[in-house]
Amino acid sequence: MVKQDGRKPISTRKAFGQAIMELGASVENLVVLDGDISRSTYTVEFSQSFPTRHFNVGIAEQNQMGVAAGLALAGYKPIVASYAVFASMRALEQVRTSMCYPRLNVTIAASHGGLTPGNDGVTHQAIEDLGIMRTLPNMTVIAPADGVSLKPLLQQAIAWDGPVYMRLTRDAVPIIYDETDEFHIGKAKQLREGSDVTLIAIGDMVQWALKAHDLLLEEGITARILDMHTLKPLDSEAVIKAARETGAIVTIEDHNIHGGLGGAVAEVLTLDYPVPQGRIALRDTFAESGPYEKLLEKYGLSTDHIVQAVHDVIRKRDRK
Repeated sequence: MVKQDGRKPISTRKAFGQAIMELGASVENLVVLDGDISRSTYTVEFSQSFPTRHFNVGIAEQNQMGVAAGLALAGYKPIVASYAVFASMRALEQVRTSMCYPRLNVTIAASHGGLTPGNDGVTHQAIEDLGIMRTLPNMTVIAPADGVSLKPLLQQAIAWDGPVYMRLTRDAVPIIYDETDEFHIGKAKQLREGSDVTLIAIGDMVQWALKAHDLLLEEGITARILDMHTLKPLDSEAVIKAARETGAIVTIEDHNIHGGLGGAVAEVLTLDYPVPQGRIALRDTFAESGPYEKLLEKYGLSTDHIVQAVHDVIRKRDRK
């Protein structure tokens, strides 16, 4: 695990559980809906502190989304806590028709995104969710990089105009940010300066982009790093600025190569400022069961793979 400083790593699902306790005290119409996994999604303390504002609908994710939509229409601020595979696929029709179509203010907190479920295997590794949610009209898609950034982004999400899908990690991730850092939905956060290449990462992959930055610096390569915590709406201005100033981009995501961050960035570059782009992502394949970091290595998502992608994309740029 990469440690940016001495602070203890924490999963964003656990940080979510802590954040909703604070929000529950200040937002009186906040309600939380669970699918019988309150200990996994860390909403169990909320259920104990605010029992009349917590609803366990059982293992019925489709119904969970419908109930949340009804509560939103009644003036509440619902947060749906579920696993990413179930929220984005099992309940997709209800999300699309009951939330996105009427543009209801519902926040979906989707734990176990990407390969972080590791040993749980394919059934729980959500490698398609960001792409699925990005295609839905009116849906906003967010994946915080750490527990600190989660809190302000969650606060903004529950006040957002329309539904929000927030992807959370199962495993602990390093604390990257300070409590004083500011975050805004739809605006990328620049973490490092650099003029040779830009690394655009999302969610748990930001930690590996930071490690790759340090390795590249030892080679004399300066890499700008953008935490693209909001996949939709994408910060197109930050992408174009990075393309113009560094001339080469590598996108880094714990997701299938189709439909996620790499595709979204490529759409911007193709239309507005074409430059060579490398893409770190799952190559249209399911993963197997195993420890998280070993899966990253096997499927081409490790720090070494990021460094190699940077070398490749710089060569492409310099051949022009």
